[in-house]
Amino acid sequence: MTTAFDFTVTDIHGKPVNLADYKGKVLLIVNTASKCGFTPQYKGLQQVWDTYKDKGLVVLGFPCNQFGHQEPAPEEQIEQFCEMNFGVNFPLFAKVDVNGSDAAPIYRHLKEAAPGILGSEGIKWNFTKFLVSKDGTKVKRYAPTDKPEDMVKDIEALLKA
Repeated sequence: MTTAFDFTVTDIHGKPVNLADYKGKVLLIVNTASKCGFTPQYKGLQQVWDTYKDKGLVVLGFPCNQFGHQEPAPEEQIEQFCEMNFGVNFPLFAKVDVNGSDAAPIYRHLKEAAPGILGSEGIKWNFTKFLVSKDGTKVKRYAPTDKPEDMVKDIEALLKA
């Protein structure tokens, strides 16, 4: 059975990261954008990261330019924007596509593991979130309108499991 930990992704500096390095941790995976109405959620993501990183949560941000071209900048500028405006220090990755034929393999897996409304796999907008259990077998999808702080009960439940 394939899990989120079976994938290798590229970090914001162009280096490969094997997600197996996070095995045993709860993952919160988010497609992000710097010029989106949901961009202030970076603050909530950082707060959740600060609160739970020592308890086994890892927040992973994947910039995506597929929705309204709201992430046009190169990775270096994305990282600077996130640090300067929201104090982000959780792991950020290279820009990815989350839909279509060029969708990153990790996103193909997440969409299949946790389909959206009426079973649709497509991601509708920036800041769609996926919460992955420590063993990678359980994946829950959250809408862009779901704020990170509203996910705390689910995060705590997975951390205790």
